[in-house]
Amino acid sequence: MKVDLECFPCFVRQAVFALNRINMEERVKMEIVKGILDDIKSADLDKSPAHATTYIYRKLKELTKTDPYSEIKKTYNESALKLYPGFRDMVMAAPEPLWYAARLAIAGNIIDFGIYQSVDINATVKKALEKTIAVDDYELLKTHMGRADRVIYLLDNAGEIVFDMLLIEVLMSMGLRVTAVVKGGAVINDVTMEDAVAVGLDKHCMVVSNGTDAVGTDLDECGEAFLNIYQSHDTVISKGQGNFETLVGMNKAIFFLFQAKCDVVARHLGLYAGAMLLKQNIGGFNERAKTDV
Repeated sequence: MKVDLECFPCFVRQAVFALNRINMEERVKMEIVKGILDDIKSADLDKSPAHATTYIYRKLKELTKTDPYSEIKKTYNESALKLYPGFRDMVMAAPEPLWYAARLAIAGNIIDFGIYQSVDINATVKKALEKTIAVDDYELLKTHMGRADRVIYLLDNAGEIVFDMLLIEVLMSMGLRVTAVVKGGAVINDVTMEDAVAVGLDKHCMVVSNGTDAVGTDLDECGEAFLNIYQSHDTVISKGQGNFETLVGMNKAIFFLFQAKCDVVARHLGLYAGAMLLKQNIGGFNERAKTDV
C-alpha cells in the first residue's frame, strides 16, 4: 500500500489523539503538532501509511518525553483478561474452535487507539462476532494450519492480545509451534513484551520482539534476530491493519486477520470501512493454487 491523499488529515488527527492523553499546556501541544507537520511533509508517498505514521509517533515521543498510551494499555489488558474465562469456555466448547477463535481475534482488532479514542470491549467484540466476515478465507487457513508445523503470530494491540491468546491456544492444541511477536518499543497501543507478560501469553508460547517501534511490521526496520525467525518460518498469522499495510503482497504464506478501520484501506480492498477480514496473502504464495492441484 501507498500513502493516499486522505492519509494526511489522519496523520494530524492521530497526533492530536495522542497529545490529548498527555497533561501539558494546550499551547505546548499546538507547538508540537506544528513540529510534526515537518515529518508529515517529508512522508515517503511510495511507502505505506504505517511507515509515515512511525515517524510521527517517534517525533511525539521525542518531543513529549512520554508514552501517552502506557496507562490505557494496562487498563484494556486488565479489562480483556476479565472476559477471558467466558470467551475461552465458548471457544473450547465450539464445534470448531479454530473457526470461533479466529473470528474472536478479528473482533478484538477493534481495540485500536490510532483510530478510536475509547472502546467498550465486551459490547463491541460481541457485536463484531455477529457481523459477516467480508473476506473469509477460513477454509484456506484451516487447510494450511492442518499441514503446517510452525507459525509466527504477529500481535497488534493491547487488550486485543487476550483474544489472540485464545487463538494461539487453539493453534497449539492442533500441534502447531507458535512464536508470538511483539513490538521492540512503545508505539500507539501496540503490544510490547511488557503486555505479553502482563496477560500471561509468555506462559503459553514463545514470545519474541521484532526489534523496532515501527508501526506494522516494516522488515527494513526489524532487528536481525526477528528477521532470522521470520525467514525460517513458512507461515505467518498477521493481526491488524498496520501489519496488513506493511506486509501485503510479500512472497510469504500470510493470513491477515483484521478490521479495515479506515476508508483508505477499505477502498484499497474494494470494501467498506469496518469490514472484517480473514484474508490470505495475495503475494507469491497462494493456498488456492496448492489445493487446486
